[in-house]
Amino acid sequence: MMMEEEELEFAEDLEAILHLTPEVQLAIEQVFPSQDPLDRADFNAVEYINTLFPTEQSLANIDDVVNKIRLKIRRLGDNIRTVVRGQTNVGQDGRQALAEAQVAIGQLFGKIKDIKDKAEKSEQMVKEITRDIKQLDHAKRHLTTSITTLNHLHMLAGGVDSLEAMTRRRQYGEVANLLQGVVNVLEHFHKYMGIPQIRQLSERVKAAQSELGTQILADFEEAFPAQGSKRAGGPSNVLRDACLVANVLDPRIKQEIIKKFIRQHLSEYMVLFQENQDVAWLDKIDRRYAWIKRQLVDYEEKYGRMFPEEWCMTERIAVEFCHITRTELAKVMRTRAKEIEVKLLLFAIQRTTNFEGLLAKRFYGCTLTDGPGVKKPEPPLESTNPFLEDEVGDDGSEMEDLDRPKKHKAPDNPFHGIISKCFEPHLYVYIESQDKNLGEMINRFVSDFRAQGPPKEGTEDGGAVLPSCADLFVYYKKCMVQCSQLSTGEPMIALTTIFQKYLREYAWKMLSGNLPKTSSNSGGLTIKSLLQEKEGSEAAKFSVEELCLICSILSTAEYCLATTQQLEEKLKEKVDKTLVERINLTGEMDTFSNVISNSIQLLVQDLDAACDPALTAMSKMPWQSVEHVGDQSPYVTSVIMHIKQNVPIIRENLASTRKYFTQFCIKFTNSFIPKFINHLFRCKPISMVGAEQLLLDTHSLKTVLLDLPSIGSQVVRKAPASYTKIVVKGMTRAEMILKVVMAPHEPSVVFVDNYIKLLADGNPETFQKTLDMKGLKRSEQSSMLELFRQRLPTPPSGADGGPSLSFSTPTPEQENSRIRKLEKLIKKRL
Repeated sequence: MMMEEEELEFAEDLEAILHLTPEVQLAIEQVFPSQDPLDRADFNAVEYINTLFPTEQSLANIDDVVNKIRLKIRRLGDNIRTVVRGQTNVGQDGRQALAEAQVAIGQLFGKIKDIKDKAEKSEQMVKEITRDIKQLDHAKRHLTTSITTLNHLHMLAGGVDSLEAMTRRRQYGEVANLLQGVVNVLEHFHKYMGIPQIRQLSERVKAAQSELGTQILADFEEAFPAQGSKRAGGPSNVLRDACLVANVLDPRIKQEIIKKFIRQHLSEYMVLFQENQDVAWLDKIDRRYAWIKRQLVDYEEKYGRMFPEEWCMTERIAVEFCHITRTELAKVMRTRAKEIEVKLLLFAIQRTTNFEGLLAKRFYGCTLTDGPGVKKPEPPLESTNPFLEDEVGDDGSEMEDLDRPKKHKAPDNPFHGIISKCFEPHLYVYIESQDKNLGEMINRFVSDFRAQGPPKEGTEDGGAVLPSCADLFVYYKKCMVQCSQLSTGEPMIALTTIFQKYLREYAWKMLSGNLPKTSSNSGGLTIKSLLQEKEGSEAAKFSVEELCLICSILSTAEYCLATTQQLEEKLKEKVDKTLVERINLTGEMDTFSNVISNSIQLLVQDLDAACDPALTAMSKMPWQSVEHVGDQSPYVTSVIMHIKQNVPIIRENLASTRKYFTQFCIKFTNSFIPKFINHLFRCKPISMVGAEQLLLDTHSLKTVLLDLPSIGSQVVRKAPASYTKIVVKGMTRAEMILKVVMAPHEPSVVFVDNYIKLLADGNPETFQKTLDMKGLKRSEQSSMLELFRQRLPTPPSGADGGPSLSFSTPTPEQENSRIRKLEKLIKKRL
C-alpha cells in the first residue's frame, strides 16, 4: 500500500512539473510535429487504452501491446539519457567560448585605434600640403578682382572726362552710347562709395547727367520756341541724337521734351478754335479733325525721324489733341447749351465717332495710360447682340432679326469715347427728341387705324399682326443702336424709360382702345340682357369684321409680348454692367398679356352670349309633355349653328398663334358647360321621355364640343388632350344628372345610393335640384334629403367638413361604357 501511495504522489508531482503553458506547447508542436496521441498536451490514458482495446476480443493480444509499450519506454529512456549526458560539458564550453570572444574584441579595438591614429596623421599631412594651394587661390582671386576693378576705374575715369568734354561740344551721338556705358560701369562701384575718389567720380557723373538734361531742354526750347512766333529752328541730327541721350537720362527729361513739343505743336489749334470763334461750334466740327489730320501728315514728313519710334509721338499728339478737343467742346456746349439741336448733336457725334474709329485703325492706343486721369478702356465681353451694326438704314429690319445667327463683334476701339464722352451730358436733347417722335408716331398709328377701319373679312389683313407694331419696334431698334453708340450709361436707362412709356401707350391706344365693346350704347343691349330675351330672338353679337379685329389685336399683342422680351435682353447687353438691374420691362409684358387675355375673353363672351337664347329656350320647353324621342332639339341646332359660324373664323385668324386658339376653346368650354348644366336644372319637371330627349341632346352637344377645335375645317386635327378631358368631364356630369332623373325614386335608398355613386356630389342643393327635375313634392323631397344626408359617406378624419365631399371619379372608360349602354337603350326606344 505504501508503494502505491508513493507512486501516486510521484505521478502527481510529475504531472505538476510537466504542465506547460499553451505558448510553450504550441512552440514544441511547431518544432517537433507529431501525430502520436502520446505527444498531445491533452493526452487521456483511458481514451488511449479504449482506442487500443475497443472490444473484449482485442484483449487477446494485450501482451504484445504491453511489450511494444515497454520497448518504446526503453528507447525513450535511452534517448533521454544520451541527451542528459551530452549536456554535461555545455556550461564549461560556453564559458570558454565567452572568454575567446572577449579576447577577440580586445584585439579588434586595438586595430581600430591604430587605424584612427594613422587617419589623423594623414589628415594633418594633407592640410600641410594644401595650405599653400589655398593661399595661392585666394591671391589669384584677389588679384583678378583688383585688375577688373582697376580696369573699371580706368574706364570710369576716362569715360567721365570724355563725357564732360562731349557734353560741352554737344556731341550727343557719342554721348548717348558713352553715357549708358558709364552708368553701367558705375553700378560696379556702389559698394566702394565710401572711397572719396569713387564718390567724387559718381558726383561728376550725376552733374554731367544734370547738365545734359538742362542743355538738351535748352536746345529744344531754342529749336521750338514755346511762344506763338514762327519756329526759329527745326529738325536736325543734333536733336535726334539728343533724344537718344534723353532715353538714358531721368525719365522726367523725356516727358518734359514730349510735353513741350506737343504743346508747341498744338498751340496753333488752341488759337484757331477758341471758344469765341465760329469754327469752334458743332456745325464745323469737321474742321477740327481735318486740321489734326494735316498736322499729323506734316509731323510725319518733318519730324518723323527726329524722335525715336518707341516714343510714339504721332499717337501722343493725336491723344493730346483728343483731350484738348473734349475739354473745349464741353466748354462751348455748356456756354451755348440752348443752341444744341438734335440733328446738330447727332451730326457732331457721328463725325466724332468716325474720327475715333480712324484713330483706332491708325494707332494701337499704347500711350493712353500715360495721360493723367485717362484709363485704358477695359474690353467688354463679346456681345451676342445681332443688332450690332455700323449703321442702321432708314428702312431697318424687323425685330425677328434677333433670331438670326450671331455676328462676331469687331475689335474693341481703345479710342472710343476719348472725345465723344463730352456729348453724354447733352444727350437729354436726343432723349427728348425720341420722346416727341414716339408720341407723334403713336398718334399717327391711331389716326391711320381709324381712317382705314378694322380688317375686312376675306382680306390678308384679317387676324394678321398690325403693321404699326413692326414699325414701332423697327424704330426702337434704330434708337437703341444709335444710343448705344453714343453712350451705354444713364442715357440708355432714360431711353429705356421712354420705350416703356410708349409700349404701354401702344397697348392702351392701339390694342385695348380698339377692342370692340361688349355693349351698344345706341340699343342699350348688354350681355346680361341676352339671358332675358324671349325664345326665338337673336342675340346681338360681333360682326365678322369685329371678330377679325379682335384676332388681329390678339396676334399683335402676342407679337409685342415676345418682341418686348427680346428687346429687354438686348438692352441689357447694350447697357453698362452696373446698370443691368435697372432694365426691367416686366410691367409692359404683363400689359400685353392682359390684352391677350381680354381678347380671348371677348371672343368667349361673344360666342357664349350667342348661345344663351338657345339655352334659355331649352329651359322653357315643356319637357313633361314630350311624348316621343326624336332628332336633336332646335336649341341644339341653334347652338351648333353659332359655333360653326364663329369658331372657323377665329381659328383661321389665329392660325399663327395656335396656342391662343386652344385657350379660347378651353375657356369657352369652361364657360358653356356649367351654364348648360344650370339651364338643365331649370328644366322641371321632366318626364321619362323628356329626360331621354335631353340625354340625346346632351350627347349631341358633347360630340360637337369634342370636335370644336377642328369644326368646319377640311384638315381634321386631334383635339388637345387637356381640352378633351375638360369636355368629357363636364358633359359626362350632365349625362349623369339626366340618368339619375330617369331612374325611379323608389325604393328611396337605392335612388339615393345611385345618385351618390353617379354624381359624386355631396351638396344637398344639387340633390334637391335633381328632385325638382323629377317633379317630386316637397314632402317627398324632405324625406329624400334626410335620407341623402344619412347615406353620405363619412369624410376622412382631418378633412374639412364642407358640403362638397370627395368621391372617386369614374374613369373615362367607365363613363364611355355607360354612355354606350344609354345610347343603345335610346335606339331601342326609337
